[in-house]
Amino acid sequence: MSNLGFDFMQIASAFIVLFAIIDPLGSIPIILSLEGKGERIRAWEVVLVALIIMIVFLFAGEWILNFLGVDIKSFAAAGAIILFLMALEMVCDIEIFKNNGPKGTASIIPLAFPLFAGPGVFTALVALQVEYSTLNIVIALVLNMCFLYFELRATKLIKQILGESGIYIIRKFFGIVLLAIAVKLFTTNIASLVQLTQ
Repeated sequence: MSNLGFDFMQIASAFIVLFAIIDPLGSIPIILSLEGKGERIRAWEVVLVALIIMIVFLFAGEWILNFLGVDIKSFAAAGAIILFLMALEMVCDIEIFKNNGPKGTASIIPLAFPLFAGPGVFTALVALQVEYSTLNIVIALVLNMCFLYFELRATKLIKQILGESGIYIIRKFFGIVLLAIAVKLFTTNIASLVQLTQ
């Protein structure tokens, strides 16, 4: 972990990574679809549950990995592959990961988990801890959740302003950003692992 204190660049970078994975703008069609089916979306409930799940994993994720006998650099390298595939989904309009989870109340399932706080975010949190301080990751998480809260409160308005093409373009842009970050995470961690084996 490079820096234990407040670092604006780390916060900005972690924010972009998490924003690309959480993909609040790309989730607007899903939210509108759920509302169209009569589901009531409680913004505060979605954000609170998602944030709690992410914070718990952020602090307990490394302990869980140690318990399983997996070092964080190996998990980060594997996680980078997952992020790479998620980025391909966004850039190439293909479906690699399918959501076959249980059905329940819309605010908790599927929105808070696994749509916003899902495997991709868990992977990113552990991978980010290799290079960024926990403080900066938490701040980036909270900022993402603040954005998500206001987006959930104004989903229809955002769609009217951006339009489907605007949301599509933003999704593509963040897909490319995520692709580049995934490559960087993979090369950094795989290089460290190769050095350890020599």
